[in-house]
Amino acid sequence: MSAQGVMMMGMPLNRLAVPMLVLLILAMMVLPLPTFMLDVLFTLNIALAMIVMLVSLNSRRPLDFSVFPTVLLLTTLLRLSLNVASTRIILMQGHTGPDAAGKVIESFGNFLVGGNYVVGFVVFLILVIINFIVITKGAGRIAEVAARFTLDSMPGKQLAVDADLNAGFINESEARARRHEIGREADFYGAMDGASKFVRGDAIAGIIILLVNLVGGVLVGLFQHNLGLTEALGRYALLTVGDGLVTQIPALIISTAAGIVVSRASSEQDLSREFSTQIFGRPQTLYIAATVLGVLGLIPGTPHLAFLTIAVVLGGLGYWLMRRQNTVFDVEPLELIEAEPAPLDVTWDDIPPVDVLALEVGYRLIPLVDRNQGGAALTRITDARRRFATDMGLVVPLIRVRDNLDLKPNSYRITLKGVDVAHGELPSGQVLAVDMGDVLGRLDGAQGVDPLTGLAGVWIEAGREEEAELRGFVVLTAAELIARQVEGVFRQHAPELLGRTEVQQLLDTLARSHPGLVEDVTPRHLPLTSVQAVLQQLIAENVSIRDTRTLFETLAARAPKSQAIDELVESVRAALGRSIVDRLFEGGNTLQVIGLDAATETRLLNEMGDEGEALLSPATLDALNDAAERALAEQEGAGYPPVLLTSPGLRAILSRLLRRNLPRLSVIAYAEVPADKMVQVSTELAIGEGT
Repeated sequence: MSAQGVMMMGMPLNRLAVPMLVLLILAMMVLPLPTFMLDVLFTLNIALAMIVMLVSLNSRRPLDFSVFPTVLLLTTLLRLSLNVASTRIILMQGHTGPDAAGKVIESFGNFLVGGNYVVGFVVFLILVIINFIVITKGAGRIAEVAARFTLDSMPGKQLAVDADLNAGFINESEARARRHEIGREADFYGAMDGASKFVRGDAIAGIIILLVNLVGGVLVGLFQHNLGLTEALGRYALLTVGDGLVTQIPALIISTAAGIVVSRASSEQDLSREFSTQIFGRPQTLYIAATVLGVLGLIPGTPHLAFLTIAVVLGGLGYWLMRRQNTVFDVEPLELIEAEPAPLDVTWDDIPPVDVLALEVGYRLIPLVDRNQGGAALTRITDARRRFATDMGLVVPLIRVRDNLDLKPNSYRITLKGVDVAHGELPSGQVLAVDMGDVLGRLDGAQGVDPLTGLAGVWIEAGREEEAELRGFVVLTAAELIARQVEGVFRQHAPELLGRTEVQQLLDTLARSHPGLVEDVTPRHLPLTSVQAVLQQLIAENVSIRDTRTLFETLAARAPKSQAIDELVESVRAALGRSIVDRLFEGGNTLQVIGLDAATETRLLNEMGDEGEALLSPATLDALNDAAERALAEQEGAGYPPVLLTSPGLRAILSRLLRRNLPRLSVIAYAEVPADKMVQVSTELAIGEGT
């Protein structure tokens, strides 16, 4: 027969083994068995108990023997069926002699208790008490407490798995395996709590079967086989004791295995190794025990030979362990020195993480970013982050600061997600005097630029600050320039700094004060990515998201009707209109704005159609940018805020089209203007007819 055929036949036999065993056990309770078969089954029962005991001793954790509750049921059922089969034979054939129920029962009745059934009864009762009261009761209590604590700790363990999964410490398959392991552990201890009742019931059944065999056998011998009372009692009592012992000894072994399994803690070693390591692993304890026994052995009247022999054995064992530990200690360093390290392969852990924001400085600028040396730049960067959070409602991620020997000594560089977005060089011993527009006279020096505002400045010597300030200049030190450069970066790239982590932190903060509001938005109607997109678009248009309550109330009302990002953004802007207008016009009641010419608006709407700005011709785009640039210059020349007012349908499109070339220009819609504000069009944005 081929190997494939053997495997195909082996699979069904393997699966049918347990059902067949259960059916055979049940059949033994009904069908009479010959004495030879009874001997085989009693021997098998003892062997099975020993196997279960050895498996429990070698298991490193309880789940390694997770089938034990079922094994406990089957072994209990096997013993009870053997009791029924042996009772049938004892009552039917007990009058024929001590081997009527087989050689196994005879040997247990004669050899173990010397043929004295009184001693046999006492030994049987002692075994039952040990099994029923000591081992079974203790194991059942341990299983009950373990099941309770395991079930109570399940939610915490599940949350720990989810946290490791979200943090990236484990993947989805590992998380699934851990959840399955947690469920198996709870099922195991729950099953063990119930399975301990099998052993208790088995002990009670053993006592009842013993009494039935004894009373029934004596009655059968007296009335059916005409035996005398003494003869009947001698024959049937000896068989009954042998039958009780041959089943109670395996029951005691199985109960002990149950106690070992439920009392085991998870470990990387089997019980034998743990036992020897933790109990006999310290030579000092063996020396003390040997000394105490030696002293007791020298006292007159004590068994000198026994005490002194054990004392010598324990002392010798302690000496051997100490020598062994010293030898291992001396050899291990040599092995470590001689061993060649195995070549390590490249893993994902070898890839360094990319910092969201990082500041790299040359070695001469290190004192400005070293807290141990004052760290003036760090203090100002923290102040800038706090101002931005108060102004825009966004907490900028922490900025990683480190030195870079590849840079020039007085240079610095700012990276965003590993990409250089800003850099500069600070002349030694100089400060930047910035012209704010109302200075008196001029200062000599190299030209410079304020990295935050873009205003022109002059590099002067560090001792001329007072002169520059008297002339109306604002003097910026090296630490202030670095901090303003960093602030300019995170203000310019704020949408890129609003990642999923920051959005989740914002939601967690809002949930503490308005828990139901967050649930109404995400994940009920909007995924987290959509909420992130809305917030990023608002930040990109310099709209503060600090009023999170109004923002999320608007999303909760609008999201069930539409999940389009542009529509959600416009709805939120309308709800935040007063805040937007107040920031742009600094609380003024009359809003001087740039208005969109009616013909220009009609032209844009006709060209775009339903496809939006994608259908605008290059000529129209160029003309629109030129017209917006002229209108912006005229508006700022008149001293008014650079704000374009347009219809809601064009606002988002014009904002995207004009933001790149004219970042100072803000585009608002009519719906964002509060009712108590007056609007005046001071400048008109119009595209010429010929363009």
